[in-house]
Amino acid sequence: MGKPTGFLDYERQSNPWLPPEERLQSFAEFRRDLNEAERRRQGARCMNCGVPFCQSGMTLAGMATGCPLHNLIPEWNDEVYLGNDRHALDRLLKTNNFPEFTGRVCPALCEAACTCGLNGEAVTVHDNELFIIETGFANGDVKPRPPAVRTQKKVAVVGSGPAGLTVADQLNRRGHNVTVFERSDRVGGLLMYGIPNMKLDKSVVQRRVDLMTAEGVTFCTGVEVGKTRRAEELTAEFDAVVLCCGARQPRDLTVPGREAAGVHFAVNFLTANTKSLLDSGFTDRRFIDAKNKRVVIVGGGDTGNDCVGTVLRHGCKSVVQLEMMPKPPEERGENNPWPQFPRTLKTDYGQQEAAARFGHDPRVYETTVKSLQTDGKGRLKAVETVKVAMQGRTPVPVAGSEETLPADLLIIAAGFTGCEEALPTAFGLPLTPRRTLATTGGSATEKPGIFAAGDARRGQSLVVWAIAEGRGCAKEVDEYLMGYTNMMV
Repeated sequence: MGKPTGFLDYERQSNPWLPPEERLQSFAEFRRDLNEAERRRQGARCMNCGVPFCQSGMTLAGMATGCPLHNLIPEWNDEVYLGNDRHALDRLLKTNNFPEFTGRVCPALCEAACTCGLNGEAVTVHDNELFIIETGFANGDVKPRPPAVRTQKKVAVVGSGPAGLTVADQLNRRGHNVTVFERSDRVGGLLMYGIPNMKLDKSVVQRRVDLMTAEGVTFCTGVEVGKTRRAEELTAEFDAVVLCCGARQPRDLTVPGREAAGVHFAVNFLTANTKSLLDSGFTDRRFIDAKNKRVVIVGGGDTGNDCVGTVLRHGCKSVVQLEMMPKPPEERGENNPWPQFPRTLKTDYGQQEAAARFGHDPRVYETTVKSLQTDGKGRLKAVETVKVAMQGRTPVPVAGSEETLPADLLIIAAGFTGCEEALPTAFGLPLTPRRTLATTGGSATEKPGIFAAGDARRGQSLVVWAIAEGRGCAKEVDEYLMGYTNMMV
């Protein structure tokens, strides 16, 4: 602990964001870095607790709190303060394969459990992590390190999202020969097409893919296993197959008028937007354009917020975000004490931008869609909403609370219901009642040599959980291939 009084001497200072109206002019990342001296001071705020809840990764009151990767947070915070950037990088990479991703898009479960947050403001763990990895890249300390010895074992990884990339990275470092199959035209899964560019610039994803390629991982894009490549071919050619296909089946609306033109799933909306941006800077027009449209977004979570930020950058006429749950409190309630994850109001970048553009938060709480109205040509013209009251976990419509919102574009960001069925069917694998791939306790499926990890196994979750899943799965695969394992989780 380099500065025992750091948490008393220095106030929390997060990475600054560009003003909303300025960042709305492009799809570029809008976060900026602190100067180096201030970043060192932020590292000094870490208390090096006797019990560092920040790295606990435990479950309290049904919610995760603390880092699922069990990052060595007090150790590398201290190294940041002392200026030992290479040591900080070494400690960070022991537990996290891709800090450049989590440092941008993770909701910082670590900070929710930070002891400084008990009586003040948490340490800027999230920002410190990003500083460490980006400094490592800038200094040339992050470079290809292919394994010195190969095992001659071959592993196929289906899906190149964060779980698939983690499995591939871990097993390649162990010396196995890894091939990753991705059905899209670019590697990265949700990192590439599910998260908008302003949150995670795609050059950051490609930089990591290029590094892994230089280390010996083979990436095959445009390959849809079960269709363009038979499952039986993979099981015959490879010693193990890992399915990291995500949980991409979107939850739909079952309301009158659902067939109206102008209704889209968020995953399709965001994918088309990013692909057009990367392919042509939007000149190909192969995206769902919200310019001058009245937009309604169903879903108040992170994906809904990403859709808000995207339609604002298109130049929408208006945007409303419907949230079925009640508005969270501004501060922790007595039934939500530290170190539980705080169930408090979060106003993210998209909502900030909407407030700056239109003068109010776009969210409408305790509200859902009752029906959709169309014009004479089958195009969406309005969304009829209704208030709901929660009875336990069940939303019940409130009679007489209906309202009509003019709308030209409706985006459904209501979450996901599990795996798409084609891949499990191709491998003859059963699904759980939650429609995720069934495993026998860990990552192994009922079929020898076939494993599952990430959202495909646990359901829709966070990038940090996908990395944790990938590390655990890789350890199981290594033991299956070699009869033992010395890999870290």
